[in-house]
Amino acid sequence: MNILLLGSGGRESALARKISESKRCSHLWIAPGNGGTDAYGTNVALSPLDFDAIKNFVAENAVDMIVVGNEDPLVAGIYDYFENDGVLVVGPSKAAAALEGSKDFAKGFMSRHGIPTAAYATFTAETLEQGKEFLATLKAPYVLKADGLAAGKGVLIIPDLAEAQDALAEMLAGQFGESSRKVVIEEFLSGIECSVFVLTDSNGGYRILPVAKDYKRVGEGDTGPNTGGMGAVSPVKFADAEFMDKVEKRIIIPTIEGLRKEGLTYRGFIFLGLINVDGEPKVIEYNVRMGDPETEVVMPRLASDLVDLLEGCAKGDLGDIPAEHDPRAAVTVIAVSGGYPGSYPKGKEITGCLTPADSLVFHAGTKKDAEGRILTSGGRVLAVTSYGDNLQDALAKSYKSLADIHFDGMAYRRDIGLDVINYKG
Repeated sequence: MNILLLGSGGRESALARKISESKRCSHLWIAPGNGGTDAYGTNVALSPLDFDAIKNFVAENAVDMIVVGNEDPLVAGIYDYFENDGVLVVGPSKAAAALEGSKDFAKGFMSRHGIPTAAYATFTAETLEQGKEFLATLKAPYVLKADGLAAGKGVLIIPDLAEAQDALAEMLAGQFGESSRKVVIEEFLSGIECSVFVLTDSNGGYRILPVAKDYKRVGEGDTGPNTGGMGAVSPVKFADAEFMDKVEKRIIIPTIEGLRKEGLTYRGFIFLGLINVDGEPKVIEYNVRMGDPETEVVMPRLASDLVDLLEGCAKGDLGDIPAEHDPRAAVTVIAVSGGYPGSYPKGKEITGCLTPADSLVFHAGTKKDAEGRILTSGGRVLAVTSYGDNLQDALAKSYKSLADIHFDGMAYRRDIGLDVINYKG
């Protein structure tokens, strides 16, 4: 099977590695890829949003299946664009991708299908004053979410009411462009979060992938601004059999049934951002693709053939295709550029051991220059993932491998996974 993977981050590096390991994969292209993805296939200079160029490439190279890494092409309708072209596409239709493309749609969907989530209301510039009044009915802190895609920056958690009311006005005035023309205000939920990933075939079939937890704040102790993710761990201690039974019955099955009832075609990954509130799971958000950096621990812990699973989803028939989990723990730690998530330099040479014996190094914000040197090209540069008999063992291996990698300004958190390791319930 000839496969085209769209994307360029650490998530796509982890997907590329797993796809390339399959005996079903004849050739893998990654568009556009990064400085490390050519270890798993062929990088091609295509934008994931240039559907016409992708269509030409698919025809010229006899591509059998397109795997979409990030959300933008899905929200823009890539599934619908190729629906009648004879190529399989892993992902939801444009209408179903609104689960991530519109926070208001997602909350309404959960409400319609009885899926547990935080209480909420949606406001526009015309209803700003009502929004300020609604904030005053809530307890601090206050959660404000831009309705549309905002590159992970559209969620604000604010401790002060007056500040939250001012922030609402700024968002509705265009702080995040069109994405914040609507703003969803939610009650704040207190608990510990985790990420659950499901593959579904749009015909009732689904498989639950290994559960992960990621770390968004740039600083240790979950301090500082939000990032795209500073690390991830899997498995998650508190996501035990009892908790996951609740997740499956109360969230996964109602989500899949809800999509079917509303006639929404969905053949791919569903990301459930969950919070454990005193043992009860609630949905924080849906994403319509794998998360990053969670993919960098989930894919190594998937023991089954990913291509079989993706093909089953894309064809609408998962049948009895297994999704077995590797019993080992996995931890990924992200090495970032100095200054991230603010402004940061690019083009710094990466030296040291990028192929350590005890770890996997997934490239994210990297590129190769004409001389073959690996340079930084983004804020999140590398994801260093290790297996272990437990999280402590895996964590130690990742930090040991990171100690042998160098670039100017390199930084990473040294407390990834400690909250899960020390979790008492």
